[in-house]
Amino acid sequence: MAATGSRGRGADSTGEERDGVALTNLDQELFAGAGVTKRELVDYLDVMAPRLLPALAGRPLSVVRALRGQKPFMQKNVPKYAPDFVRTVSFWAESSHREVAYALCDDRPTLLWFANQRAIEYHPTLTRADAMGTPEHLVLDLDPPEDAGFDAVVAAAHLVRRALDDVGLAGVVKTTGSKGVHILVPLAPGPTHEDVAGATRALAVHTERLDPTVATTAFIRADRDGKVFVDPTRAGGSTIAAVYSPRVRPGLPVSFPVTWDELDTVVPSEITVRTAPDRPDPWSDVMSRPAPQALPEELVAEGRTIPVARVQAMHEGKRRKRAAEKNPE
Repeated sequence: MAATGSRGRGADSTGEERDGVALTNLDQELFAGAGVTKRELVDYLDVMAPRLLPALAGRPLSVVRALRGQKPFMQKNVPKYAPDFVRTVSFWAESSHREVAYALCDDRPTLLWFANQRAIEYHPTLTRADAMGTPEHLVLDLDPPEDAGFDAVVAAAHLVRRALDDVGLAGVVKTTGSKGVHILVPLAPGPTHEDVAGATRALAVHTERLDPTVATTAFIRADRDGKVFVDPTRAGGSTIAAVYSPRVRPGLPVSFPVTWDELDTVVPSEITVRTAPDRPDPWSDVMSRPAPQALPEELVAEGRTIPVARVQAMHEGKRRKRAAEKNPE
């Protein structure tokens, strides 16, 4: 993987400058056990910028950083020392009761600056900052149990594909860079966030019904019984790990698109910052991806009758706590 740019004046053996962005400590390991240096992260993000930036541009961005001697952490608010070329957009955060300035990673200098900040993971919102009320994708996130292999996720993913096909929708699939997969359905303009959230819940339930021994919609982890969780909550202001984003794991695996046929044989841990740039990319040809689709009205209507998973889980948790207090062992 060839690096771009040139060493800046006065740069030492571990620093250089690219596109006006100073890069430092490039030969340091990113985190203990990473097996990957900061230079390798920078080189990967630089060479993948033509593919990664379109997935980030215009979307409020959260990143996961791994600073030396610290545990990785999610950063939403752009630090005050960020250079002027890093564009931001601010939104009120109810959870923290303050304005949060999110970055808009629209260009190579901004991406390189984040790389130098040891930002490894890139989590954009599902909507653009200038059209936050316009959903662009329906997303189903498949999360396997701790002791399951990737084959369990593959089985659940094919169930999702059947559920989509049953209602006349088509989706594309990518690895998460961890143990799961994301299935994305491009949406035509029209549905609200509430519509998409409902349709997502309905599709998750459809998937579970196809084979309840494989898939579950149980939000409470203890209720999943070793099944793959079909997460019905990725809607509205949610984020997901961007396609082509590295993940904070040994070797820096990457979230990467695969074809439905390839899903049966792919080994996600082998798709890393070192191997991903040379892999065939089924999303490189826009014509090979489904066109934006309208959500079936029946699916949206069904979804409105299904309780919101987090709310349902909260009430169930309170009920169980009360029951345990009344009947202690």
